[in-house]
Amino acid sequence: MVDLTLSQRSRQILEAIVEDYIATAEPVGSSAVARRHALPLSSATVRNVMASLEELGLLVSPHTSAGRIPTDKGFRFYVDSLVGLRTITHTEKKEILKRCRETGGNLTDLLREASRTLSSLSNYTGIVVAPRFTSGMFRQIEFVKLGSRRILAILVTCSGAVQNRIIEVEQDFMPEDLVRMSNYLNSTLEGLSISQVREKILAEMELEKNHYDQMMTKALSLSQQALPDEQDEVYITGQSRIFEQPEFSDVTKMREIFQAFEEKGRLVQLLGNCMQAQGVQIFIGSETPLKEIAGMSLITSTYMTDVNTIGLMGVIGPTRMGYSSVIPIVDYTAQLVSRLLTER
Repeated sequence: MVDLTLSQRSRQILEAIVEDYIATAEPVGSSAVARRHALPLSSATVRNVMASLEELGLLVSPHTSAGRIPTDKGFRFYVDSLVGLRTITHTEKKEILKRCRETGGNLTDLLREASRTLSSLSNYTGIVVAPRFTSGMFRQIEFVKLGSRRILAILVTCSGAVQNRIIEVEQDFMPEDLVRMSNYLNSTLEGLSISQVREKILAEMELEKNHYDQMMTKALSLSQQALPDEQDEVYITGQSRIFEQPEFSDVTKMREIFQAFEEKGRLVQLLGNCMQAQGVQIFIGSETPLKEIAGMSLITSTYMTDVNTIGLMGVIGPTRMGYSSVIPIVDYTAQLVSRLLTER
């Protein structure tokens, strides 16, 4: 938060400049401020206040214009102290709920649709980071025979996330053996997180060596192969919307932004800090965790799938994005997704 004390007049003028710049993407002059916002001030008075705001680092004057544009610091003061958040409309709520419920409860489809919805309603880029699969709670595992040497392992978490993996085996298993293995593992691993399952399997495998139960040892071996790697799934929608904004017409900058979106693993790693605090977080310009999007803003919110399982969703756009409308959209969508997942 920018720690500044501004007079009411300075606050009004800064707010007017930020909102005009959000609307037009053009530097804002003193006469435009006085005219558009019906301020009982002369252009000269507005110009003097703008000069003071520039000295404080809240505004900057582009070389080619007498007008001013907000700096990252100016946007931060606006977001922290001036912006009036618009109440999300009944129509928007209904649209978000409709689109999310139409996914039929499948976690992957729900998160992908949440990304599309955020992009559609904000007109920027929607991003959703799925909770790490291994942080979910184990529900069940099933083995399905595909052939004499191939088995489909289906691992399901309590949140409804599903991991399918084809396992090549050295011997032919009978279907009833696979059912017996599944039943054994489901009773042994009940109530554990997927990460705890990995530890439990290793411990049980060591124990089974002493019991000489070959079938259970094989079941544990299969389940170990079925466990997923530590990785995150990221859903990004509406990347092209960014380039509809006039400030992103530079080809080099466009390439950097696309590269940042392509490197999803690194994107998740750098967004990791956003998951440390619950609720809405706002990163403006140079505050963003990715240098490739340093000229942009990121609004995120965490959501919950089940106990201690957290994901992230949000919107990436220009620093002059419409914070007053985007913040409540991100907040409501995250809360709704949390509720839908909890209800399941």
